Formats: sequence, structure tokens, C-alpha cells
Amino acid sequence: MMTGEPARPPILPTPWAALVFLLLSLASGSSFSPTGELSAQELLADTTVPYACPDPATVMGSMEPPLAHVRYLADDALEGRDTGSRGARCAADYIAAYFQGLGLQPVGPGESHFQPFRVRMGAILKSDNALEISGGELAPEEDWIPFGFSHSGSVTAPLVYGGPGVSRPGTPEDRFTRLELEGRIVVVEPSRTREAGQGTLAADPRFLASVAAGRRAAGVIVLLPEGSRLPDPTTERRPGLGIPAVAVAPSAAEAVREAAEAEGEARLVTSLEPRMVEARNVVALLEGSDPGLKKEVVVVGAHYDHLGFGMEGSLDPDARAVHNGADDNASGTAAVMEAARRMVEEGPPPARSVLFVAFTGEEKGLWGSAHYVEEPLLPLERTVAMLNMDMVGRLRDNTLTVYGTGTAEEWPALLEEANRALAEPLVLASVNDGFGASDHSSFYGRGIPVLHFFTNTHPQYHRPQDDWDLINARGLERIAGLVEDVTRALAVPVGGEVVALTPIQDAGPPHGQAMAPGEAEEGDEPRRRSYGPYLGTIPDMTPRDHGVRITGVREGSPAESAGLQGGDVIVEFGGAEITDLYAYTYALRDHEPGDEVTIVVLRDGERLSLTAVLGVRR
Repeated sequence: MMTGEPARPPILPTPWAALVFLLLSLASGSSFSPTGELSAQELLADTTVPYACPDPATVMGSMEPPLAHVRYLADDALEGRDTGSRGARCAADYIAAYFQGLGLQPVGPGESHFQPFRVRMGAILKSDNALEISGGELAPEEDWIPFGFSHSGSVTAPLVYGGPGVSRPGTPEDRFTRLELEGRIVVVEPSRTREAGQGTLAADPRFLASVAAGRRAAGVIVLLPEGSRLPDPTTERRPGLGIPAVAVAPSAAEAVREAAEAEGEARLVTSLEPRMVEARNVVALLEGSDPGLKKEVVVVGAHYDHLGFGMEGSLDPDARAVHNGADDNASGTAAVMEAARRMVEEGPPPARSVLFVAFTGEEKGLWGSAHYVEEPLLPLERTVAMLNMDMVGRLRDNTLTVYGTGTAEEWPALLEEANRALAEPLVLASVNDGFGASDHSSFYGRGIPVLHFFTNTHPQYHRPQDDWDLINARGLERIAGLVEDVTRALAVPVGGEVVALTPIQDAGPPHGQAMAPGEAEEGDEPRRRSYGPYLGTIPDMTPRDHGVRITGVREGSPAESAGLQGGDVIVEFGGAEITDLYAYTYALRDHEPGDEVTIVVLRDGERLSLTAVLGVRR
């Protein structure tokens, strides 16, 4: 569609009618509702029991796509589309049915439109949990409970009182740095950290537990502040740690605190069973028409998951409410579906193949896209480019930000031509960087040119108020049209040839350029920014049993100078064991720019020690 936008199609085109029929036959059983008090079982969103998805025709009425797609995906009945939940399954069924109605080919296992993988979604307590403090026994699920990320194990060890559980350089009360934690059970209090005005990361029990694990503690006990309830392990979504970690209720906290300050002894037994569920990417192929070129593929994708009922990741963390994520990222998913429709119904067929992918698990740390590049359904070496849409539903001032324009030499001219062909051209704000906190990063880490389309954050970002009625429907249509035009430029021959991209690696932001609002920085809590010491690694946030795998390093960064490479797994930083991204964050922030640190990595099964001089984050 290089000569302007066509007239809108009639309401409910042929694939739409097929969609309604297919969805009604995909799930059966009792319906579910997000209203009322949420039980542990409801929060688990157990997909092993019968469930029914809402009727698309009832939800959308006479609304037209692509806004109709947003309306369905962001409906309360889908419960925020948390990865592995019933609502996410309804969303995936809906997207797959639409792709099937368009006649797109299934390329998933068993000739399906799904690429499934297993993820940990909470933990279930077993019967043999025990906590004895200086000879006195505390009641499980009344006085204390293991966190859902706790390791299962038994340990008897001396207690040590760790106060806030983090170091406070330059303050008189900074005892934690000097404490000997190895082989001990450390007792920490995030409430005191919060009262001291520290950041929310340092008040997060899992972060505190990961710090303790990194310093070789035998276990960690977190004393909850007044007014807090014991956590529910079944709702924990983060990866497990390598040490026992438990929460103690406010009513029992004083006794544990006194025992720790007196350096008493504790016996701690934690026993949990990880709950594994199936998560699904949705995949659909528009096969190329050229016998040779159809083996090459352009990937067009967006993530369809969101935050479920909030809690972790929510910017309104105390609101246990459905987070519908209309802009983040029902909008991007709807744009992918609309681009697919246009590619099928309009213009000449592509010579190269186009793979449409709706990823899950992006909010957890790019899980779905990371799984795809680890186990690609089509060869990565024949993947020409990846176009990603994340939060494209709130177009303002006619401005669309496009990341990744420095990842291939041809991108700027190609984007300019495609934009000029629109009936209403957009104002394009280009950023060179190919890395960022969305699914394009997984592909750029494998050397594939990427573009990431984004209309910026807003006050409703990661809050329950991100609803469909705030979407700029016309803006969403125009962005889908631009993406379709870019896809056609890559897949449809012009003058007998298709565009050949020249990849550029290490396409970082121009000197001094700010990153996107909400973009994750190295070693930082997902979607938060940091301006401390700079190393220059790009972390792979996919859960691992141990360590932090890096996708790549910035050109000219301290990490590159030290010899770190994409694929390395960091297991030690400045003498601190790195168990996960949280421990890496803490270890990095515990240093200053100019510090020389030893970094231990695993590379191809070999343990290597590298030396880096930390820089300054500009």
C-alpha cells in the first residue's frame, strides 16, 4: 500500500465472521469473572479447569477493527492477560482464530498457530514446612510462610540481624556491608528501608533475598511491617532463588528480631512445589510467492500479555485490580492483526514470507520473544528483519517514535518513503538504538535489523486505568498502515528485486540521548531507569537457574573493553555472587564510576575472570 491509504473495509469482513464461530468453539465450561474478592485459586487462573472465553460479538458489538481488537483484548473478562492465565489463553485463542480466518498458515508444533513453552507461575506449599527460633516453634501460614520464590531445603544456622538488608554507603548506620552473612540466616526489615526513603527496589523482599543469596547467606527471614499480610506463594511470578526465604508476620516479628540481635539459632525447613503452566506465542505465516525468496522471512510482532491483577510491575502496586493494558499492549497486537489483514487482502502478494507473531511474557522479561529466538520456528539466519509494535495506541501531536533506525543502513530512507506514501504522514522521531525493553531486543541480540514503533508512555501506563476508550483509533489505523507499508517494502519486489538490508550492530543511542520512558537499563529493575555506574551490558531477562545472561554489550562501553560478549553468563561481580538480575543490580549499584571490578562469566562452559573499569551513566 505505497500509494496512500484505501477506504475502510466494511464492518465484519469475512475473516471476522469466521473468528466469532471459531472462538465460540475453542473453550467450554463455566465462565469466570474478575469481580468480587479474589481467592488464591482465582489469582492462579488455573488453565487445567474448564473455562469459557467471552463472546467477541457481545463484547465488540458493531465496533470496527483494529479498535475492535483492542476492545476485546482489553475487556475485564480477560483479567489483564497475565502470562499463563485463563485470560491470556482467551487472548491467544482470539488472535489465533483471526489469523486462521485470514487464511494464514499455522507454523507451530502440530500444525497449530501456537508456540507453547512452560513457565513457572507461583508455588504450592507442601506439608513439612517448619521454623524454630531459639527453641521456640512458629506456626506456618499463621506466624510465617515461605515466599513463592523460596528454595526448598532444610538449614540450621546462627541468626544475624541485617536491619534494612541493603548497604547505605556514607551513612553512620551502614552496618550491613560489614556483616558476615555466609552460612547464617539473615533477618531483614524492608519496612525500615521504606521509612528511610529508600527506593522500592530496596524494599522488595525478593531483592533483599537475592542480595543475601549473593553474599552466601544460608537463608533469609523478612520481617513484615505492621499492617502487612503474609504473602500468598501461589501468586508469586518471579524465578526461584537458591536459598530458603520466608516472611514473618508483624505479630511474630519482635521475637524473631530479638533472637537475631542476640545471635540465636534457627532451624528452617521450606518445602514448595513450583507450579508450571503453559504459555503460548501465537504464530501465523503469510508464505511468500517467490520459490526462492519465500525461504526468507520478515517478522512482524507485538506482545499480547499484560499485568493481570497488577501487583508486580504495576505503578499502582497497592491496587489489586484488573490491569487491562489497552495501550500496553492490546494496541500493538491489534496493529499486527490489522497489518496482517491488509497484507492478505490488499495489493500484490509478498515474494518473501511474512511471519506474524503475538508474543506472551514480555512483561515478565521478554520471555516469549526470547523463547522464539532460542527455538525459532523459521531459521534466524534467513530472518531479514523484525518489526515490533509496543504501545502504539496513544498517538499525540502526530508523533511516532521509531527505535532501531540505526540497525540497518537502509532504514531511514525506507521509513521516509513509506511515511510519505500515507494519506496523512506522521512525524517520525527516530532513535538509532536496537535494544530496549520490548521484544525487538531479543532479535537484535541475534544480529537481526529491527524497528520498534512506540507512541510514548502516559499517566495510565501500567495502571488499572489503561482502558480501550482512551485509544486513538485513527492513529492506531495509521500506524498499522505504516507498518504494512514497511513490511511490503521488505517483502514485495520493486523493479524485480526486494530490499536487501545491511545490518549494523552496536547501534546505540547518540551521545547524550535519553532512553525511552520506562525503558529498562542494564542491571536495573525492569522498566526503571538508572544513572549510576555504567558497564554497558544488555541483560537477557529470561529466567535462569543461576546468573545473568547478557544479550550483548554496547560499542565502546566498559563491558566491551573488558572483553564481555553476548551469550556470557555473569556469575560473579566484584566478589559478589550473581544469582539473578536483582543480585546483579545490587552488585552494580554497590560500586562507583571509576571502580575496577572483577567480573566472572561462564562462556561455552568455561569460567573466565575479566576486569572492567566502570564508567558514568550519562
